[in-house]
Amino acid sequence: MSRKMKHKVITQLTIERIATEGKCLGYHEGKVVFVSNVAPGDVVDVRITKGKSSFMEGEAVHFHNYSKDRIEPFCAHFGTCGGCKWQHITYDLQQEYKRQQVVDQFQRIAKVPIPEVAPLLASANTQYYRNKLDFTFSNSRWLTREEIDSEQEFERNALGFHIPKMFDKIIDIEHCYLQGGISNDVRNELRQFARQEGLSFYAIRNQIGLLRNLIIRTTSTQQTMVIVQFGENDPESIFKVMDFLKSRFPEITSLLYVINTKGNETFHDLELVTYSGLPYIEEQMEGLRFRIGPKSFYQTNSAQAYELYKVVRDQAQLKGNEVVYDLYTGTGTIANFVAKQAKQVIGVEYVEAAIEDAKLNSQLNGIENTLFYAGDMKDILNDEFMATHPKPDLIITDPPRAGMDEKVIQMLLRIAAPVIVYVSCNPATQARDLGLLAELYQVDLVQPVDMFPQTYHVENVVRLSLKQ
Repeated sequence: MSRKMKHKVITQLTIERIATEGKCLGYHEGKVVFVSNVAPGDVVDVRITKGKSSFMEGEAVHFHNYSKDRIEPFCAHFGTCGGCKWQHITYDLQQEYKRQQVVDQFQRIAKVPIPEVAPLLASANTQYYRNKLDFTFSNSRWLTREEIDSEQEFERNALGFHIPKMFDKIIDIEHCYLQGGISNDVRNELRQFARQEGLSFYAIRNQIGLLRNLIIRTTSTQQTMVIVQFGENDPESIFKVMDFLKSRFPEITSLLYVINTKGNETFHDLELVTYSGLPYIEEQMEGLRFRIGPKSFYQTNSAQAYELYKVVRDQAQLKGNEVVYDLYTGTGTIANFVAKQAKQVIGVEYVEAAIEDAKLNSQLNGIENTLFYAGDMKDILNDEFMATHPKPDLIITDPPRAGMDEKVIQMLLRIAAPVIVYVSCNPATQARDLGLLAELYQVDLVQPVDMFPQTYHVENVVRLSLKQ
């Protein structure tokens, strides 16, 4: 993009509608202009930050008129943090936009006949709904323009979230409305303790520093897991931090740490140390217990996960004699949830540790009609697998955001199970896959589910059946 274009300001742009990734759009001289942190109906001046032949992106620098649908964001960090991009519009409107997002993706990408998309299944909680948050320590706190212009010295050690598109800048979070319980107190008091003790916060560019990452997980059963990730192997300082957390927050039921000197924050290949309490927490759902370890995946909105799984079960319409394949089963949550209504459930998942959790969760709940296999889906689900396992009456598939590999889709077409229930966190890739499955399948039901209020993300469940 030319320097001239980058500094261009479009005046009095009318924001027309919601677009992808939480942005909105307007039109200027025949081009689409994408703008963040605005609402349909706003009239704004926009500074262009990115320009292409067919579209531009920019940021609002002045508001001439505010949309009638705009509301006051409840979080002081809104507009900077990037975590809750839709706080400035009503939750009713968020629901409409999310449903419309599903409709648009299916019409634009799937291009197959679909029934009317059901109204979005709203979340009962629109604040404090997450059971897991990751916070990053940094010695390079993001400074506001006012702080920079003042030329004063400010505290640079921070504990919070990454600024969008700035991997090395962290916004210091004072209060986060995403997670309840002791989450805010743990983060704030640990940060204060670390500053007082002169402990080093991580320098991501140089990859040095003691305190690197903080993960807090909670459950509806009032259990809390806290994981501290250290960037240096300094036992004296590590024990000082862990002793502080143990004594200050006795309600922590699982207190762990990990030493990570790698170039990234992932720790699935590293050993975690249980410093206090148990090495896991437990969630409950309809009398079922699900054990969650530090490396386990669990839906991050526990209450809404229950509603999502009920949608899956309702669309499955199980009668008790069916063989079910649960693809991308994760820790077997859906598999174990529907097992009582099926003859047998066979789960497949890439992550071996997750499969061990799935087996354990079956054992914890006395479920004996599940089988679980670890491996790449496109390699596991093949003709040899089908020759040694019963053909499924129902396939439940819940792939990652990228959707299903084309080899998996071709295998599903060869299996030709009577019904497929497709759960997706990305309606665009789901629509792409449905276009391929349309060779044999028709869409019977479409139910969007809101797992993440205040964001543009939407989960979607679709029931497919073989064409008559």
